[in-house]
Amino acid sequence: MGDRYWLWVGARLLVGVAIVAWAGSYLGTGSGEKEFQKTLDAMKQVHSFRAASTTNQVGVQQNEMLWEVDCNRDILHHQTHMVMTGSNSGEINSDELYVKGREYNRKSDGSWSTNQYGYQGGSPKWYCANLAQGTDTNLLPEIATMIKRGIIQKGDKKTVNGVRCREWLVTLKGGMTGLEHDTVCLGLEDRLPYEMTVDWAHSRSVFSDYNSPLPIDVPEVAEQPPSMKPASQTERE
Repeated sequence: MGDRYWLWVGARLLVGVAIVAWAGSYLGTGSGEKEFQKTLDAMKQVHSFRAASTTNQVGVQQNEMLWEVDCNRDILHHQTHMVMTGSNSGEINSDELYVKGREYNRKSDGSWSTNQYGYQGGSPKWYCANLAQGTDTNLLPEIATMIKRGIIQKGDKKTVNGVRCREWLVTLKGGMTGLEHDTVCLGLEDRLPYEMTVDWAHSRSVFSDYNSPLPIDVPEVAEQPPSMKPASQTERE
């Protein structure tokens, strides 16, 4: 009887230790939040980057998107390739460029035309100003939100586009259905994000070229300073 009692006590203790260890790894407020804070601080120094995303809503549509942001040159390049696979099958392509307050659209012949409606999104300097303040943008992973609302678990190391990073599993408390489970791979050396996945539509984003020159095709007219007013107009004024 005595031996069985102590075996029972020992088993209860082992179960208790296992539960505490599991809870500590799942809910721990230590390494995950600290690592993400280092990432948030590292992102404050970002002045240029490239983000490529893919989504696949099976039976509905597939999307491929590319963003290139260069704050030093005040340039934002955005490409979208959308293939609709449902009853309304078709394909949509867009190639947009923001340069110093002006927006251009790529035409079918490869040339650029000025957007007559004006630019509707955030400027490159707006994105980098938000990054510098530690504020989330919709181009890079929302690290500030993950720190506040995420349950962060440490994952394995992997390589993304030649960069060694560690994957972190994030469960957002109060997240929308299909958007609450994310993974983020943070660079082992620079702490910057290099990959993010989301449950919804098999979404995957890859980030690269931080603070590197981006070879963006810019229209010649966009690089020129605003033209001077005609002499006749100047005389009338």
